Amino acid sequence: QVQLVESGGALVKPGGSLILSCVAPENFWKTVSMAWYRQTPGNERKWVATSAPPSQGSVSLFADSVKGRFTISRDDARNTVFLQMNNLKPEDTAVYFCTSQGNWGQGTQVTVSL
Repeated sequence: QVQLVESGGALVKPGGSLILSCVAPENFWKTVSMAWYRQTPGNERKWVATSAPPSQGSVSLFADSVKGRFTISRDDARNTVFLQMNNLKPEDTAVYFCTSQGNWGQGTQVTVSL
């Protein structure tokens, strides 16, 4: 079991921005894809974005619902993958999870509301 730790969730107004972070063990994440999912109460987790490692072309993929508003990046020095969320909407409210190779973090709450 690999421990993934998310942070950065908060209450933000519509149109605002947040950066979520996911820290993984040093020798784990550099060679694997990292993904973000989100979940609202009573619903299944939905895929948000994926970041492929350099060995896989460093490709970033996004769900249509967040394309153009969210970006994903990796910081080798801090073993961290970031999800930059801009122009947030109330429908982005959810618990956001980081995942890779079947491992999941504990989630971080994002609430978009006036």
